Parts: sequence; C-alpha cells; structure tokens
Amino acid sequence: MRFDLWLPTANPFATPDYLRRVCEGAEALEVHRIWVGEHVVLFDDYGSSYPYAADGRLPVGGSTGLLEPFVTLSFLAAHTSSVRLGTAMCLVPQRNPVYTAKEVATLDWLSGGRIDLGVGVGWLREEFAALGVPWPRRGRRTDECLDVMRTLWEDEVSSYDGELISLPPCRQFPKPVQRPVPIHIGGESDAALRRVARVANGWVPFNCRPEELASLVEKLEGALAKEGRRREDVEITVCPYFNRTAPEDIAAYAKAGADCFATFFLALDAGQVPDAFDAVRPTLEATRAV
Repeated sequence: MRFDLWLPTANPFATPDYLRRVCEGAEALEVHRIWVGEHVVLFDDYGSSYPYAADGRLPVGGSTGLLEPFVTLSFLAAHTSSVRLGTAMCLVPQRNPVYTAKEVATLDWLSGGRIDLGVGVGWLREEFAALGVPWPRRGRRTDECLDVMRTLWEDEVSSYDGELISLPPCRQFPKPVQRPVPIHIGGESDAALRRVARVANGWVPFNCRPEELASLVEKLEGALAKEGRRREDVEITVCPYFNRTAPEDIAAYAKAGADCFATFFLALDAGQVPDAFDAVRPTLEATRAV
C-alpha cells in the first residue's frame, strides 16, 4: 500500500517555511503523494451542512482560509522532485473549466508529470453563490467540465457542445506530460461512485473506517461492471480524516480495498513539522508492510 499526506493549508500556519519543511520531510520519507484542499471563501454563518462532521459544521472558522490549491502545488512542485501532488478536492463545478485545464496542464508540465486532479462537486452552497455559479445541477456541470478539460488536454483542436457549457474550436498548449491526467473523484454517494466508474482513474473516500470502505468498494465494483471496467482500473485512496487510526488498522484498510492510505498531517507551525512526521512514521511503515 502507498502512503500519502492529506495536508491542511490553512491560515495562519501554512507559511512558506512550513511548506518547505513538509516537502523536505515527504521526500526524505519517500511519501507517494501530497493532497491539498480547496475553498476560495468561508463563512462565519452558513446553512449548508458539512458532510464529515456530526454537527454539520466545518471544523475551522471563517477566518481560517485555505491557500489556493494550484498556486500551493506549484510551490510544492518547486521544492520536490519525486512526490506526486494532488487536489483533494478541486471544486470543479465552481470553476471555469478552460482556466482549470490550463492550470493543471501547466503544473503537470512544470512538475514533470506529477499531478493528480482530485475532483469534488462541493457541499457549501454559499460558496457557489459568492462565485455567481448555480448550485442546481452541479453534478452535471462537473461532468461537462471534465469533458471540456479532457479535450483541451488531449486534442490538437479542442471543442465541446454540452447542455451547460460550450467551447468553440480552439487550441490550448502546452499539453500535460501525462496522458491522461489522472482524475480522482471524491465522495461516497451513489452519484460519486457512478462518476468514478464512468470517468475516473481514482476514487478518494473520506472519513470512513475499514468496514465502511469494504461496503463502498462492493458498490463501486458493481458500478464499474456496468461500465465494462474492472476494480483494477481505479486507484482507491482512503483518508480516515480525524478518525483515530492505529498502525494495525492499515491491514484492514488494505483488505477492504485501499491502494493508498492518506494520513491527515497536522502541524500547527513550521517548528512542529518534524514531530508531525515522527507521529506518522509508524503508519507509513505499516503501509509498506502490507
């Protein structure tokens, strides 16, 4: 099993020195991949329900903003040479897909083909409103955005005519190094699993225990079969989030179907980064033993 870091990039502790030290530690330990998240704005008060907390509240306040993911990954790419770099999750339906395709392709080009695009449909309705993007049909918008990005990455002349998005014939270069750019879908809903089966190279379930993962993998296998695909076609990266995980749990995740284990890496300032790596080392060693 491969070992990833799920890295919170929140204000005020995600400083340049903090990120440099994370890069140094990740390369030294031969971490497989670093994931970073996305929210362009947060709110003190909101009606939306965060799906990974019992009270429906994101466990940070409105003043705790996240760094922009692609700028952050560019910084990480410049300070690493081997670790892969991913978004968990890029909120694709909030974004202009042409610009997102350009950012991903440029970052893949500059990093030597080390980018994984993790995609989410979003949960925070107020964020969509702040961006002037419709909340309804965001799943359909996600699918069309992915289609637009793929033609921009893969075709000499790109075009698209969908229900929600149109792209006139145009050219976008440079193309990414990777063909295709790996797309990972985040989420545990039936709709997310169907999207994985249709279009993805990877799936990122979040905040689940091994027994929950096993049940979800069974559903995913059924969805893949309907698309004429196999379980081996999809990389599964599980992140337990704040669920306490002991090294002995890693074998259970592997048995349930996980290919990668992403630990929630938490250091509250640059000085705590070495201790945070010491804390995750037993889990890293456990992943390499299964």
